[in-house]
Amino acid sequence: MDLHTNRTAWDKTLSESETPKYQSLQENIACDVLIIGGGMGGALSARELAHRGINVVLVEKSKIGQGSSVANTGLLQYTNDKMMTSCINTFGEQNGVLFYRLCQQAMEYLIGIAPTLPIDAQLIPRSSLYYASNPEDVPALKEEYENLKRFGFEAEYWDAEEIAKRFSFQKAGGLYTHGDAEVNPYRFIHALMADSMNHGAQLYEGVEITSHVADDTGVTCYAGDIEIRARTVIYATGYATQEMKKERGAFLETTYAIMTNPVESWEGWHEQSMVWETTRPYLYMRTTADNRIVVGGLDEPFTDPEWRDVRMVKQSQKLLEEVQTLFPNVGELSIDYAWAAVFGSSRDGLPYIGGHPDYPHSYFVEGYGGNGTVYSAIAAQLLADTITGIERPELQLFGLTRTTKPSPATVDDIVV
Repeated sequence: MDLHTNRTAWDKTLSESETPKYQSLQENIACDVLIIGGGMGGALSARELAHRGINVVLVEKSKIGQGSSVANTGLLQYTNDKMMTSCINTFGEQNGVLFYRLCQQAMEYLIGIAPTLPIDAQLIPRSSLYYASNPEDVPALKEEYENLKRFGFEAEYWDAEEIAKRFSFQKAGGLYTHGDAEVNPYRFIHALMADSMNHGAQLYEGVEITSHVADDTGVTCYAGDIEIRARTVIYATGYATQEMKKERGAFLETTYAIMTNPVESWEGWHEQSMVWETTRPYLYMRTTADNRIVVGGLDEPFTDPEWRDVRMVKQSQKLLEEVQTLFPNVGELSIDYAWAAVFGSSRDGLPYIGGHPDYPHSYFVEGYGGNGTVYSAIAAQLLADTITGIERPELQLFGLTRTTKPSPATVDDIVV
């Protein structure tokens, strides 16, 4: 699958001398856990398992960090495309709050491990403004604020006057949340991989798994003539899993992003917070460690790569105009990088994490939605616990064969 097009910026931020050296696999090997996929999901799972002393092998069919992860715009938030109020209405209060609690804990985990990594991931804690695109959206934001506060999440509701004090634009209302972060996803992946290798993980590039055979004690995966024997397999292949299982799990769209030139001033941009909006498809913005602006959005139905490339020119200019309108005081802006990418969302707003009846001794990490890195962090911890014998009933919430029409009546109670 052609995951992205044109020039993304992140792989230019890590020099060849800084990038870890990954091996090529030349002989049969055996391990406790084989992770297939060298993106964010694989990197976080490898790091977590290696830190627990598990014999981990990770393989990537091309280059590590060069799939959909290099098109990641690097906004990390505990809030989601699906507000907690909506999650409560869909899954019931216990499960709706549980999902948000897991996202909050994942954010704390990501912010906590970043300083311990051997490569600077440019992960910077930030707050987020989620503003009402239209005055009609204000009541829903106020209800969301009340629910977040009721369950102990750190959030503020700002009216039009409060927003105008801090930002160079006017909106009818918004939620200001804390405990989020921006990250350089490419540097983060390689930092996680380097840390994994420092703790004994074996990482290989250019290894494409073409078939597998499961038996009572594990799975044998084949990469040409080479065999990899594992007690457990984790598939962290992103959107490629769409082509593996009968349940496709997600619907695919095309999304667009740009990165600007370095800006002169942050006047009118409170705390360099991350900014997004209530309308769908939504616009979102963040800053970078070298004072650029990343703008993304304008999602539309997935089309063939050639049409995506044509659309990217127009959509990139529209993104630039949007940020210039909201932040006129940051100085003259131009597009230094622009890209389009495949973006997947699940029907109910949750990722897919866990086992599948057709794949014994195996787990899947499918972080569909706008919070893929956070979902991958949730998956890494849930699966590492499960593999090491710690029961995690939360996995029921993310089951791969769960109903496509959830309601509080159809979702099992999960009390943790």
